[in-house]
Amino acid sequence: MSDNKNRRMSLAILLNKVLPLVQDNCVGPGAPAPRCTLFLSLCNKQERARVVHQVGNEFENTWCHLVEKAMDLVEQESLDVQWLRVDWVMGVRTITWNGLRSSLKVMKRNYFRYGLALDPAFSMVFLEQELNANAMLYGGSHINHAVVNENNFRIYAEKRFNKGIADFHDERQLWVLLTQGVFCSTDEAPQLLYRSGPDAGRRIVGLDVGTVTKLIQDGSHYLSKQLKHNGRFRYGWHPCFDRAINTYNTLRHASTTYAMLEAWEVTKDSGLKDAIDLSISFLTKELVRSVSLDDGGEAAFLLDTGNEIKLGGNAVCILALVKYSELFSSDEYLALLGRLALGIAHMQNERTGSFVHVLTYPSLEVKEVFRVIYYDGEAAFALMRLYGLTKNPMYLDMVERAFVHFIAKEYWKTHDHWLSYCVNELTLYRPKEEYYEFGIRNISDYLDFIRTRITTYPTLLELLMATEKMITRLRRDDKYRYLLEKLDMRKFQLALNFRVNHLLNGHFWPELAMYYRNPARIVGSFFIRHHAFRVRIDDVEHYLSGFVAYRDFLLKNGGDQSIAAITRDTKLECLEQN
Repeated sequence: MSDNKNRRMSLAILLNKVLPLVQDNCVGPGAPAPRCTLFLSLCNKQERARVVHQVGNEFENTWCHLVEKAMDLVEQESLDVQWLRVDWVMGVRTITWNGLRSSLKVMKRNYFRYGLALDPAFSMVFLEQELNANAMLYGGSHINHAVVNENNFRIYAEKRFNKGIADFHDERQLWVLLTQGVFCSTDEAPQLLYRSGPDAGRRIVGLDVGTVTKLIQDGSHYLSKQLKHNGRFRYGWHPCFDRAINTYNTLRHASTTYAMLEAWEVTKDSGLKDAIDLSISFLTKELVRSVSLDDGGEAAFLLDTGNEIKLGGNAVCILALVKYSELFSSDEYLALLGRLALGIAHMQNERTGSFVHVLTYPSLEVKEVFRVIYYDGEAAFALMRLYGLTKNPMYLDMVERAFVHFIAKEYWKTHDHWLSYCVNELTLYRPKEEYYEFGIRNISDYLDFIRTRITTYPTLLELLMATEKMITRLRRDDKYRYLLEKLDMRKFQLALNFRVNHLLNGHFWPELAMYYRNPARIVGSFFIRHHAFRVRIDDVEHYLSGFVAYRDFLLKNGGDQSIAAITRDTKLECLEQN
């Protein structure tokens, strides 16, 4: 049997698998649009999906013609289809190029969630995923809103239809398409996808323990694949065109390793453990430097680009090495942990409790007193975790002095997730009113923002989960339980439910990854949509930490508890959403 015949048979099997779900859900848009418009996306996991479409008056005939096109494509390009997706148009709205441009000016870049047809016969049409994966509505990092990228439109139209776009004249009419789809693969059952809107194009799933565990497995597997043989990460990718991010940040190397350790605690995956060992070896042997202090002590510092020593760098090194020591009952890094903590002590003002943020190596001269608020929370949290491991009172004393400064400067107004992590740990050992109150104030007036933020913003889930742990203990504290009256618990739960479900929209499910230049590289990872779907190790890190904490929350609240996805308005009026 010829290879092409095998390919056609494999495609036929996938089409037969997906057809019943398509038939059950496919509805047309109604006049004046074509009665039935179907898309078929075919992907071999290695290259950007090939998309064909068919327009007709009724489903059966349209489907048959679409299948013929797909079979021809498979034979012509010797395409081994592993992932298959069917989409249909279910709603249409007319607009002009000028109207589209005006709408895009008030829309965050990459947040256009609809397809487009460029002619009334729908002979030239694009799915939302095609538009975004080919940067057709992206004007670059210097423009915050979506824009029509005429050059990228022309390039992809030529590739997809073998013809160019006639013009982009302001008054030329377009058709905005509301779509829905079904995804199927050679190793997965058909999955119904959300229609156009905030969840557009990804599978409809509930967040039970099994789903969250799979997300952790996939994300941590992605990170393990990013480790080179020398222990250095491939830092990140711009997936639209499979371009590497050619920079490095040693702080994020360490913090990513910490998240991998959190994930390993869930998965116990041997390949992940090998990657962790490789990463920690590079961290401790190549990235950390020791410096003799004036008082005769020896401190250790994480060295970053430009001979910078960052407060947060030492902190996340401590977090990673403490987690490793706990998980594997190891004392290998205790001495180094002490030197790293001594480095943080060198950066703390003993009188005020405040920290200096950036030093220059090896002189230890102050380069910047303050850079980013996260460093303070990272440092305090790391010292609390090290105290939990060693019970050295020096570390707890450093944190309490820091909190005198944090409270005086009203640091709760920054809503930093690291500070919530720290407060949760601090109140384990020092359950004081001012610390509990700080933890509550760190989130109490932020809940509306969390519930309405359009970006996935993964650190918001970390903020919520760290606070939730503190709240759980505060409920059992007869002395300070009254502080919970300052927090709207119903709003907190709504914010938590929305945020964790919204994070699913930042995952590279195969039904999304298939439209990018190198699907196999990014599938299972997590992205930042408004940064051109950027996948960077620290982006994945924060998603993982949030999901690990949420999985623990589910297990403590009944095991396979499923929280239904928040439904959202997906009407075409959402075009104007910001």
